[in-house]
Amino acid sequence: MSAKPSFLKNISLLIWNTLNGVRKAILNLVFFGLLALVLVGLFSSEHIEVEDNSALVLDLAGAIVEQKRPVDPFEAAFKQGEGVDVDGEILLADVLYVINNAATDDRISSLVLDLSELRSAGVSKLQAIGEALEGFKATGKKVFAIGNYYEQNQYFLASYADTLYLNPQGQVLLNGLSRYRQYYKTALDKLKIHTHVFRVGTFKSAVEPYIRDDMSAAAKEANGELLTDIWQSYAATVAANRGIDAADLVPDAERYLAELDKAEGDAATMAINMKWVDELASDESFRTAMIASVGKSSQGDSFRQVHFNDYLALVAPTPSLVPQDTVGIIVAKGTILNGNQPSGQIGGASTSALLRKARFDDQVKAVVLRVDSPGGSAFASEQIRQELLALKAAGKPVVVSMGSLAASGGYWISASADYIYATPTTLTGSIGIFGMLATFEDSLASLGIYTDGVSTSEWAGLSVTRSLSPQVQAVIQRNIERGYHEFISLVARERHMTLEQVDKIAQGHVWTGKKAFELGLVDELGDIDAAIGKAVELAKLDKFDTRVIEQELTPEQLFMQRMFGSVASYLPPSLTHTSVFGRVLAQWAGAVQEFAAFDDPNGVYLYCDDCNY
Repeated sequence: MSAKPSFLKNISLLIWNTLNGVRKAILNLVFFGLLALVLVGLFSSEHIEVEDNSALVLDLAGAIVEQKRPVDPFEAAFKQGEGVDVDGEILLADVLYVINNAATDDRISSLVLDLSELRSAGVSKLQAIGEALEGFKATGKKVFAIGNYYEQNQYFLASYADTLYLNPQGQVLLNGLSRYRQYYKTALDKLKIHTHVFRVGTFKSAVEPYIRDDMSAAAKEANGELLTDIWQSYAATVAANRGIDAADLVPDAERYLAELDKAEGDAATMAINMKWVDELASDESFRTAMIASVGKSSQGDSFRQVHFNDYLALVAPTPSLVPQDTVGIIVAKGTILNGNQPSGQIGGASTSALLRKARFDDQVKAVVLRVDSPGGSAFASEQIRQELLALKAAGKPVVVSMGSLAASGGYWISASADYIYATPTTLTGSIGIFGMLATFEDSLASLGIYTDGVSTSEWAGLSVTRSLSPQVQAVIQRNIERGYHEFISLVARERHMTLEQVDKIAQGHVWTGKKAFELGLVDELGDIDAAIGKAVELAKLDKFDTRVIEQELTPEQLFMQRMFGSVASYLPPSLTHTSVFGRVLAQWAGAVQEFAAFDDPNGVYLYCDDCNY
């Protein structure tokens, strides 16, 4: 009996020591392997050189945004190893800077639009890039576009090309715009879920899916007007670029079939016949044509070229070391939430901190607030506006530049600026307010679950497991109505209008920038450069610099991102690629997380759910 424990103990120790030794060996191999990759990456970085008479390849992938959301340094490093990140983000400012710089770069003779991996942008951002392309062409340099397929966003930019190429097996996919959504009222009724909605605004349709089984007549009217306005702007630009009739971009089904029959069922030939593209070209024939245009590269078999990211790294501006008067640029992009939020979202505390930073910076003489937001928390929106007022009180002019959208809470934080710019296709307005609460008392009762007890007041017993009394509902509705009155009062005061005038154009109605200008909700149509010019004028500056005021990575995060960025290209593909299923799960998780983040302390939201065109 005494020998058994000793034997078992020895066997256990042997197994443990063996496993522990293997574990240490593996960890050491991984550590020293990564260390070796780091050293290789740091000391063997590829030298990028732009040959004379090169083409700038504008290979845009992912989404074009005003401000990037934060990415974990390790994740960023691995994504660099993938080459093209279709789930990534590209700053609009970087795209414009690269095009404008290439226009004056003697080494760059032409530009190639390779937009196959471009996923989303927004018409106003596309128009800004289009204007930069026009400036590039004005220098006498040529723009080419190549694609196997062109969807709507891609084709908008491609239409600016002097020569637009399409693969012989490809297609141009233009569908127009639509607004369809799912409605849940009957499903909620069957589940015995009671949705209590509190709102002001005939056109505030964000809550309609929970109280209806179809789109209301008011929402159809508003959405129809909005879609028509946006599409007319899109179609007019593309048609002018291509020299065709706007009606030819999206023919009705009968004409489409007739044109397809004329092309013997070949979609690419139909694109030629409709003058949507100029030439059909395979990758090889395009390579040959570009070699004839700019010459063969000294390395490899392709034409002389430099890609977007490489060129950006080469020509990125260095910060000025000489202090001078500055126009600070603060980006307010994303949903407005409470507290401190990462870049790519707007936080009541974090965005206010950026405005405060500009206020106490003696070099910053004026601020351009770039707004690209559908709104969100009413409390956080007002918190940001109060900080904007403090900035103005400090004698620093504030000019708002609206991006793709500045609606509801996005308009609230804009309204008190000294001057407001919008683009013709900016979505703005949505001056309305709502609150919503679902209770599950009947759902639980059907399962035999009940809530009962005592409290000292009706308010102490509020719960999603109990019904709301008519009196409590009336109080909540009264608060919502008060919030709406404050919203239209704010707009009336800042835009020098009467309450009746504002109420007539409010009611949750979403307007394009062009219409908002006509209605007096914005001061002028223009891009961010126009906003910077106005800020300089208001601050009476002779010489000035511009600086983006933003949240910054810590030195440790920057070091890790750069270090692992050099390593990523040496890592095996299995470590740098995510499965399609994994990406879908990530998207679902992101949607759930965004919904769960709505955290206004009063449950009151200034949010435009109809602004995702």
